[in-house]
Formats: sequence, C-alpha cells, structure tokens
Amino acid sequence: MAARTTRRAPGKLLVAGEYAVLEPGRPAVVVAVDRYVTVTVTAAEDAEDADVVIDSDLLGHEVRLRRGGQGLRALPGRDPALARGVPAHIVSVVETIEQLRTERRLGLAPVRLSVRSDLHRGGVKTGLGSSAAVTVAAVRALADHYGMRLSREDVFRLALLATVRIDAGPSGADLAAATWRGWVSYRSPDRQALLTGLRRQGVAHTLGQPWSGFAVRPLPPPTRLALHVGWSGRPASTTALVADLATRREWQGALRLRFLDDSEQCVSAAERALLRDEPAALLDAVRTARGLLDRLDAETSLGIVTADLRRLCEVAESCGAGAKPSGAGGGDCGIALLPAHRSAALLRLRWTAAGITPLPLGVTAGAGADPGPEDRTVPDAAPSPRGHIR
Repeated sequence: MAARTTRRAPGKLLVAGEYAVLEPGRPAVVVAVDRYVTVTVTAAEDAEDADVVIDSDLLGHEVRLRRGGQGLRALPGRDPALARGVPAHIVSVVETIEQLRTERRLGLAPVRLSVRSDLHRGGVKTGLGSSAAVTVAAVRALADHYGMRLSREDVFRLALLATVRIDAGPSGADLAAATWRGWVSYRSPDRQALLTGLRRQGVAHTLGQPWSGFAVRPLPPPTRLALHVGWSGRPASTTALVADLATRREWQGALRLRFLDDSEQCVSAAERALLRDEPAALLDAVRTARGLLDRLDAETSLGIVTADLRRLCEVAESCGAGAKPSGAGGGDCGIALLPAHRSAALLRLRWTAAGITPLPLGVTAGAGADPGPEDRTVPDAAPSPRGHIR
C-alpha cells in the first residue's frame, strides 16, 4: 500500500435531461467543470483504536470510526450522529470497498481520508455535485491506496453502489461526469435493483452484473460555443425537490409520460448537435430543455424556476446565449452557451448587475486526458506534499 494517495474528481452541470434521467434508461447530457473535490488517503496506524479517520474542510472536526459487523460506527464517547453529505458519502465508499475486499478475501488496514472541496463558496454549496465528486475521488483514492486496479467503469459502478446505499433516488449523472469528465451522454440504471442486488448478493456480484438501462459515452465539446455559469446565490436541495415531485398526483399520469418523451427527444437533439458540432442546433436544444423545465414547473408548482434563475436566463438570452437552470432548480446554478463571436464580458457584467454571480468555471478535458498533477500516488520514501491539497 502507498503511504499517501491523492485523487480528485470534478463537479458537474446538467445541460439537458433533468428529472427525466431519474427514470432508468432515460438520457441526459452532463458536463464536468474544473472545480474539484480532492481526497487523500494515508495509512493510519497511529490512530489509536480507530480503524478509519475522516477529516474535511467542510466539517471542522475529524470523524473517528471503528469497523464492526454492521459497518463503520463512531467510537464510544464520540458524536455518533455523522453529519450528512460529505461524511456520509465517504463512509459509504469505505464500507463498499471494504465489503468488496472482504468478499474477495483481501486484507484491510487502518486508513485516514482527508477531504478538500473547491465546490463551495464560503461553505455554501453551489449545485456543482459535491457529493458525487467526493464519492468518485474517494473510490479512486482508497482503491489505489489498496493497490486495486479498477477500470473507469469500475470506478463509476463502485461510486454508484456506494451512493445507493445512502439513497437509491439520485440518477448517477453527476457521478458519470466526475468519472468520465468533459461532455458526457448518460442513461441511468435501475438503482432499486442495484440496492436489492447489494443486499442479496453483495458488492462483488452486483458490480459484475449487467445493469439494465445503464449507458454512458463521452461526447465531443462544442467548438463555437462557450459554457458560462451563473450562481443564483441560493442553495437548493435536489433531494427535496425530487421527493416533492414524486408525491404529486399529476406526475403519475400523462404529464409524466409526456415530459419523459419530450425530454428524450431534446437530449437526443443535443447529442446530435455535439456529435456534428452544430452550434445553432445545440442552442435550440438548450432552449427546449429550459422550456420543458418551465412547463413542468407551471404544471406542478414545484418551484423549479425561481425568480433568480429566470432572470439569469433572460439576461443571458439578451446577450445572444442559450440558457437554462442546471439541475433540479430551486436555486443553485444556471448555464449559458454563448456563441464565440458574442461578448463574454458583457454577459458577466449584465449578470452581475442583475444580482447573478458569474462563476469562473471551465469544462474539464474528457476521458483519456492527463488527470493532472494532483492525481498521483506518493511512495513511502517521498516527502509529504501538502501544497497541492486545497
């Protein structure tokens, strides 16, 4: 095992397919952005009676855990109520990988996981998928620390299995972006079936089985459109919005089927536009995706399109961009695809004047690109590099 293994994973933005991608086999286009969660795994032989130690810049205190028959548990005398979010996902990653190693009769060791996030502003989430990024980064870091050789798809599958142990609702689109990076076409598997498989057959069996509905492929980036991101200034809960929608009686009937079919056509149009590098067609698809969210919000009164997000889109459109909320809405971010001949400075200026915060984000390189200097394993003889952990 390596003395220090550091891996990072990027945040994400949804371009098209919100809500529909929650249905197994329904598509979305998602893009990875160059803000990261970084996870460093080290040996923790000096952790006294703790088997796993977690520290994070979002917690303000470390979490010390002991292995047991029912998974990881807080040490006696420590706060047993683990904070939700980053710690819960880290704990689930550790439990999932350790269960896999136990099923394969491989050894375990005391470990420390340190988490640093670039996906928050002053400790407030911005809707860039921090839970997914920490999950993927932790899978890669812990697996590499143990010397496990995983393909890119194995990393994604383990990350999704760790996620469904917490909540089988999320689609996994953000995990796909964090794993494959760049522009990604994604269709979600049946997460309830995965959860059933985990409970009945375990991690190793579920990991190796075909996953109904699942599909992923990298897409080429547009060459004549630039992605810009604005923050509404208000965090939103995707989980709450999705749960609220599921309780709406109208969502169980014709409205839902029409939305799913229209969304699939919209996503397919966006995929074709990216594959053919047709900027006008991609702008049309983005505007259609915004219209679908507007219609869904009007039909359900869910609160998807807030006044801030509507203003964000209208200002971007006035600058010649195609714009929409990104993700479940209710706050967080919106995106604008701006033609290369249009002024990015003007867009940022008008957003700022309208109370929207432009975020200095770029799109990451896609699958197969150099993962960067932070994705490396430091051997035992090397000095401890602290400067690259943000």
